[in-house]
Amino acid sequence: MTVEIELKFIATPAAIAELPAQLARFNSEHTALSKLTNIYFETAENYLRSHDIGLRIRGFDDQYEMTIKTGGKVLAGLHQRPEYNVELKKPVLKLSAFPKDIWPEGCKVAALQKALVPLFRTDFTREKWVITYGESEIELVLDQGEVVAGELSEPLSEIELELKKGNTVDLLALAAEIGEHGGLRQGGFSKAARGYHLAKGNPLRETKPLPVYKAQPKATVEQAMTGMFELALDHWQYHEELWVRGDKLARPVVLQAVETVRQILVLFGGLVPRKASSELRTLLTDLVPVLEQKSADAQDVCFSATYLKSKLVLTSWLTTSGWTPFIDDKSAKKLEGSFKRFSDIMLGRTAADLKEAFAQPLTEEGYRDQLARLKRQIITFHLLSGAYPERDVADYLAGWTELQQAIIQKQLALEDSARSHAVMMDAFWLNGQPR
Repeated sequence: MTVEIELKFIATPAAIAELPAQLARFNSEHTALSKLTNIYFETAENYLRSHDIGLRIRGFDDQYEMTIKTGGKVLAGLHQRPEYNVELKKPVLKLSAFPKDIWPEGCKVAALQKALVPLFRTDFTREKWVITYGESEIELVLDQGEVVAGELSEPLSEIELELKKGNTVDLLALAAEIGEHGGLRQGGFSKAARGYHLAKGNPLRETKPLPVYKAQPKATVEQAMTGMFELALDHWQYHEELWVRGDKLARPVVLQAVETVRQILVLFGGLVPRKASSELRTLLTDLVPVLEQKSADAQDVCFSATYLKSKLVLTSWLTTSGWTPFIDDKSAKKLEGSFKRFSDIMLGRTAADLKEAFAQPLTEEGYRDQLARLKRQIITFHLLSGAYPERDVADYLAGWTELQQAIIQKQLALEDSARSHAVMMDAFWLNGQPR
């Protein structure tokens, strides 16, 4: 078994044209263009997909390799998944060649093999460079071709960086250098994910509400903080994909995801000093007004160098725990403390802040002035409320969200009634029982 650590980018034609000149700056070994075909398999019941497993046979000249990838972790385009490879003499599945312990409990391998059929395929050319960068050896591949499922297809134009030897810091640093001229964005959907979607008939992907973050039982404050960033990045990455694919409703959700990252930094500001995230804060602050423009073009924004940099800096900061060097012993002890206790305290402070802001009826201008605060604190409730019954949380969030919508729609009468209801709601974190 190996564990892949790689970054995937969607590239514009201009970025691809510039790539050889960019890579000439580095010590690298180039492999000439080759043609690859990948055939992905699945059962009629989508057994593999339901267990987060991908299975393919890759053809390269007259050589074949069977690969299975089991459930792993994806963080803003940084993919980490256990991978198993078996060489084949011909493009025929042989599941018995994989280790027995990789299969889900109760899986009958022989029966599974009989049920598997080709689902979709990817056909593309690949050019490869192995780059020595810092203390690491990094493989960069350029893939151009298409994903095909029956009568449906979509183009492939990808640059992937895979860490062969060394550390993730070098991987992210190299990505930042390559992306400094723009034309790249982190890919949220892998080749396989796009193929599976096409195989379903390419249904319309829909925007999703910001989830309520649910920490693991007995999570520490630091573990929960990390989990919140991952939730925000997933929310960001998914809706970025929708936006660049033409869904204009996804732009404000991308903005919400960026605001969620900013609010996480505020929420933990008493433990993680501002100087620990100064570059990240600046990049996110500059990005917000760009995303607020209704006329913003997804292609221009998402393929810009500054947009990519903001995501890479966040990914690097998170994967390397970039706050650690700035934490004193007192804060370190608090970060190791109970997230449940921390969330109850912060929920109380958040509610008090909103009740102070909306204690009395406001003028229309007064409501407008408090809208940004209200949006931020609704995000905070999403981040802190996961330990309590979903219905109690949903009802509480609905009260404040109704006020937010009334302000946005400039309905003064509704604003006053929604305000009155919201400030009178019970504190579910005191009356409810943790799950």
